[in-house]
Amino acid sequence: MNNTPALDDLRNQLVDEIIAKRPLPAPIEQALRTVRRDLHLPGLNQADAYTNQAVTIEDNPNGPLALSCASVPSTVAMMLAQLNPQPGDHILEIGAGTGYNAALLAELVGAKGQITTIDIDPGVALHAREALNRTGYEDVRVMERDGLKGAPEHAPYSRMIATVGLWDIPAPWWQQLADGGRLVLPLRWRGQTRSIALTRHGNIFVSDDMELCGFVPIVGQTGERTTELANGTVRLHHDQDQPVDPDRLGEVFSTPLTEQWSQTRVSSQETFDGIWLRATASDDTVCRIEVTKQALAEETARRPAIPSRSPVLVSGNSLAYLIAKRDEADPELRSQLGAVGYGPDGTALAHNLIAHITAWGTARTASPRMTVHPVDTPESELPRGHVIEKVDSRMVLTVPK
Repeated sequence: MNNTPALDDLRNQLVDEIIAKRPLPAPIEQALRTVRRDLHLPGLNQADAYTNQAVTIEDNPNGPLALSCASVPSTVAMMLAQLNPQPGDHILEIGAGTGYNAALLAELVGAKGQITTIDIDPGVALHAREALNRTGYEDVRVMERDGLKGAPEHAPYSRMIATVGLWDIPAPWWQQLADGGRLVLPLRWRGQTRSIALTRHGNIFVSDDMELCGFVPIVGQTGERTTELANGTVRLHHDQDQPVDPDRLGEVFSTPLTEQWSQTRVSSQETFDGIWLRATASDDTVCRIEVTKQALAEETARRPAIPSRSPVLVSGNSLAYLIAKRDEADPELRSQLGAVGYGPDGTALAHNLIAHITAWGTARTASPRMTVHPVDTPESELPRGHVIEKVDSRMVLTVPK
């Protein structure tokens, strides 16, 4: 299909917006300026295809989250930069989506490269196949396949990228990526999601970049749990190895609250999700709290810093989570970060959270290093750091000194 000058302008404006906030390697910028996202989103207003937002392409009849989405373009660009595709690469993509990301990958690897994209949903796979054919990327291989199994018949891959949320690195993937190859995936632990860039060194994955993101979870992984409190108006999202007991927490919001405040302040433009990330590198009580609009309206719980997703420490019959308030005495009107605790040990947990806030506040750009090891790796062979147990792997997080 022919392009139009108006769509060219819209696409270039979107790319200009993205690179103004995050410079990109020239090949990735050129691919974003070349591939037409609107042709991968039929039925959507063409101008809307060039806004920096996600688009649902298939609803999920079994839950609130979509079954498949076209990711936010700036997130697509960020993950491509993490992956760093090169001409001639052989890449596996897990989560075909609209086929747009596979088209970008095809541009980046060139005629000598290979792209395989897989999706468990037949409708999504068909949508991607038709869009890729329509836009001139017939050489991209599209397979209807359980992403957790990968595509071993076309392995090894020099790079792999997942465009769905993963709670663990599936065991079948370990041998499908070539030694020295790169894996980028949205990985969930302790209630948060980070796009992690990993390189395989023998039987170990080693990270070199972590970026905040959010993705529809892959079908088939069930390592994350949700515990509902206050008649379902407050929810805790935690991992299966964390002993969060709804019976012990049933009356937690009926107890007096305690507030503590750190000396750490943030501007309105500054993200503070690094507190959560740093906390996971030393503290197994940290997970995510979600306080609904109903709970806020009924004043069931003190408002978290971000009601839908804030870090919370949970232990036994007590919890403490992140709060914030505008400091009117601050000439820059920054927000002061603190903690609110509930339950018998709420004060102690709030104190622990203040320590996490303070540690982040003194080194805000420091990010933990992650290594991922096969699940049967003995303790003696793991590096020094904080171990988080998964089903197929053991993650080790280390905070730089």
